[in-house]
Amino acid sequence: MTLFGLGNPGDRYAATRHNVGFMVLDELACRLRARFRSGSGRAVARGNWRAEKLVLVKPMLYMNESGVPVAEHLRREPDDYLVVCDDFALPFGRLRLRARGSEGGHNGLASIIYRLGTDDFPRLRIGIGVPPREQDWAEYVLAPFGPEETNELPELVGRAADACLAVAAEGLNRAMNRYNPPLETSTP
Repeated sequence: MTLFGLGNPGDRYAATRHNVGFMVLDELACRLRARFRSGSGRAVARGNWRAEKLVLVKPMLYMNESGVPVAEHLRREPDDYLVVCDDFALPFGRLRLRARGSEGGHNGLASIIYRLGTDDFPRLRIGIGVPPREQDWAEYVLAPFGPEETNELPELVGRAADACLAVAAEGLNRAMNRYNPPLETSTP
């Protein structure tokens, strides 16, 4: 299985909300004792989890062009895959696995959908919190996490990495049952 983590390259963006996909892949690489090697617009690490071979890919073009290295990688190495990215429509800390769907305003997902010609691919969306009304969403996602969020970030990244490994080992449906929050019901 191939796991694509979305983010922006460079130190300037390393600690920003938009780079949580990179953070999850870094956590996975640490767990797998794998090292990223750069080339062809992406950084790739390889490792094993239980009986599953995992390929970790960080597109190293900016978010808006994530689809280029994703499509190129899948042409060279067709595989089952999962895309890991941030989502500012979800509360901070919420995970949402989906088998398919729209880009939901996420430029990285939009680029992948455009380059692959389909939105029929699984993704793990990681809640980074809703921007304050007065803040532009682009500024929000490119800003660092706040102090309280920074304290909670290792746990969030760890849970997201666990969800990725569950998808690889148990399949998407079982992982969705475990990691997606239950639907909230309203009381009359």
